[in-house]
Amino acid sequence: MVNPTFFRKWLVLLALALLAATSFAKDTGGLPNIAYVNVAELPKEAQTTLKLIKQGGPFAYDKDGVVFGNYETRLPKQKRGYYHEYTVKTPRARNRGARRIIAGADPQTSGEYYYTEDHYESFRRIKE
Repeated sequence: MVNPTFFRKWLVLLALALLAATSFAKDTGGLPNIAYVNVAELPKEAQTTLKLIKQGGPFAYDKDGVVFGNYETRLPKQKRGYYHEYTVKTPRARNRGARRIIAGADPQTSGEYYYTEDHYESFRRIKE
C-alpha cells in the first residue's frame, strides 16, 4: 500500500512542476529554445534589410512584406497576418535564397524581428 503522506507530497510536486512548465511556456511564447542574435552579428545584407524594414522600403523583391503564415510554428503563435517576411539578399544566389527576416505586428515599429538563414528551419530573435 502507498503511504498517503508520500502520495500527497508527490502530487504537490507534480502540480508545482506543471505550473512552472505552463508559466514558462506562456512567458516565452511557447518557445523555450529560441536563440537571440545581436544586430552586429547579422550578415551585412540582413542589417541592410532590417534598416529597410524600419524605413518602409524600398524593397528589392515583390514578395517582401507579404504575410508570413508561421506554418512551421517555430515562432510564437499569433493570429494570421501578424507576421510579415522580408528577403535578405544572398550573394551569388540566382533566386531569393533562403535568408529572411520575419517582422511582427507593425513591421516598422514592432521591435519584434526574427532572422532565418535556412528558409524557416530555425530562427533567432534579433536583439537590438
